[in-house]
Amino acid sequence: MSRHVAIVTDSTAYLPPRTMERHGITAVPLTVVLGDQALEEGTEISARSLAQALQKRRPVTTSRPSPEVFAATYRAVAESGATGIVSLHLSAEFSGTYDAAVLAAREAPVPVRVVDTGMVAMALGFCALAAARSAEAGGTVDEAVTAAEKRAAGTSTYFYVDTLDYLRRGGRIGAAQALLGSALAVKPLLQLDGGRIELLEKVRTASKAIARLEEIVAERAGSAEVDIAVHHLAAPERASALADRLRARVPGLADLHVSEVGAVIGAHTGPGLLGAVISPR
Repeated sequence: MSRHVAIVTDSTAYLPPRTMERHGITAVPLTVVLGDQALEEGTEISARSLAQALQKRRPVTTSRPSPEVFAATYRAVAESGATGIVSLHLSAEFSGTYDAAVLAAREAPVPVRVVDTGMVAMALGFCALAAARSAEAGGTVDEAVTAAEKRAAGTSTYFYVDTLDYLRRGGRIGAAQALLGSALAVKPLLQLDGGRIELLEKVRTASKAIARLEEIVAERAGSAEVDIAVHHLAAPERASALADRLRARVPGLADLHVSEVGAVIGAHTGPGLLGAVISPR
């Protein structure tokens, strides 16, 4: 049984399963409540099913993992040989996941550092990968945390939604509340800032908003070596086209991930989401 620092995250990191397996990253699932059914993200509800439910205007909510689920995960990871755990999670502004992890960490059989990354989706995923690579190189818990926090500090997330209605319903819209009075007249570009969703720009049409998203990502990436993730919900053509254009425009592009977000984030953004994460190495 190998002795190592283990990395735990949550299902909103949206890391590819093969990547998680290769780096030994464990993800604790959040829950999507669809009608009277509580379903684990990633195993019991797909993004496609979620999008169909939203389009039919079925009631959808989300909930954090319980402290008991985290406690069981930490025990299992410790039993696999971990001498310490770094537990990295989505912004505490969005979810009580971080708080649940903190409660569980107090009773864990090995030291656990719980980190509110202020991130979500592959912005969180890139942090988890940075921590895992540090651990693989023999880094301590503190060094893995530092690697994740450094990655988070340099990472930017921008996204477009067809409507603000889903963000409004879920209470996740933050300072973009100012848009609500004119939501039907604009297409908003949003950003993740300080762990919160903030309005970046108002654009008149979807096509102009997506073109502006591309411009922002290319400008933010510059010529540095960067990883980029393009996310969508029920908009694969949009995502593929944006990814192709970014491949041509970003000279320092290292890895480019294109994926559909899971049900938890999709429940708060709605179908049509198109987002991009820029993470310098």
